[in-house]
Amino acid sequence: MPYVFPLPTRAALAVAAAFAVVALGGIWFASALNLLLFFDILLLLGVWFDALRAPQPAPYAITVERESAPTFTVGHESVVTYRWANQAHRTARLRVREVRPDILGGVLPPRILEIPAGAELVETSRVVPVSRGRAHGGAFVVESVGPWRLGRSRSQVPLPWEATVYPASPLRARHGAVSGVQRRREPGSAAARRLGEGRLFESLRDFVAGDDPRHIDWKATARRRKVIARQFQAERRQHVLLVLDCGRLLSAELAGRAALEYAVQGAVELAHAAIRQDDDVGVMAFSDGVHHYVPPQRGRRALREIMDVLARVEPHLVESDYPGAFRYLAVRNRKRALTVVFTDVIDRFASDALVANVASLRPRHLPLAVTLRNPDLDRAAFHLPRDRHDAFQIAAALELLRARGEALLHMRRAGVMVLDVPPARAAQAAAAQYLELKRRGRL
Repeated sequence: MPYVFPLPTRAALAVAAAFAVVALGGIWFASALNLLLFFDILLLLGVWFDALRAPQPAPYAITVERESAPTFTVGHESVVTYRWANQAHRTARLRVREVRPDILGGVLPPRILEIPAGAELVETSRVVPVSRGRAHGGAFVVESVGPWRLGRSRSQVPLPWEATVYPASPLRARHGAVSGVQRRREPGSAAARRLGEGRLFESLRDFVAGDDPRHIDWKATARRRKVIARQFQAERRQHVLLVLDCGRLLSAELAGRAALEYAVQGAVELAHAAIRQDDDVGVMAFSDGVHHYVPPQRGRRALREIMDVLARVEPHLVESDYPGAFRYLAVRNRKRALTVVFTDVIDRFASDALVANVASLRPRHLPLAVTLRNPDLDRAAFHLPRDRHDAFQIAAALELLRARGEALLHMRRAGVMVLDVPPARAAQAAAAQYLELKRRGRL
């Protein structure tokens, strides 16, 4: 039998209050105080004995198991099932309070359970994650009430969570997710093949005057004893690589949230859009080193691996190693790709390393830098001053905007496409830019 620290119930406190009436008799009878002391000792023994007889949680009479999905999404409700089992010979009356990891809601309100002897109880609970990440830890604080309902015992039952919380998925992209090589198309539409363009092999045909001699298939020519040429079609499946700068620049707070959170949201929407277009998508996250890398691939498996990475990335208060990160990228991704870099700039001199390394992606890759404008800085720069302090503040803000604009112009002159948008529009703008580039055949 485990050691039990007894606690009184409300019923026990009510009995103690009733016994206090006996103390009034001490005004006329001295023996009434002795009687009160006897009743108090009797009540304390009753509380202790009742708490001792209460069914005890695991590893004794009361056990609990949880059934839940391994992954959740921020802001989306999921249902979790708990199975309570009572192996004791008396009914278990429990007051339970679940302590979840903070990203899953933290400490929940208490609830009352009653489990008959030798029976099971199945209950469901809602889970609405509040932030992305990995959920670790968790337990139940269980109070078991004795059969007389005078005493209760309190203990902690470990029930750790091991779950991943994904960033919030855009509604239209989530409904448009694809599996495998399937793509959503409008009814009655079909993909048009553009022969003679690109480098994707389509078929063999007879060589005709004007064909490029480099397209001659010599093995087929020898086998058929006539000149055979390869015919190509435009390659419709491209590579999209999402690169997240998790260094110091994206650890700042913008509009009440860390700048990296907006970059993650933009990467989520862009990944959904590219998967919906049946493109190969990959992701890399780096700061002073490369933390995560998923090579470009397509379909639901690619989306799941990308979401796993985006659930775990965190900002680091270090200077980002741009040369090392882009060398790593160049070695592992040689095929042409739309490389979308989520980052930020302060001034031209501070961003020289970023500009030089992003520009080095050309001409093999198509670089796109997504930078986040600070709404507070814009507001500070463009309002009428009320006093001398406001005037200095406006001058400082304008100087910061000027230096930032110079850095962005330097990046554009280096051949890098730049998408400088407010944080709230980053996700939508990044996806729209990708779709526009794909429509124009820039990939």
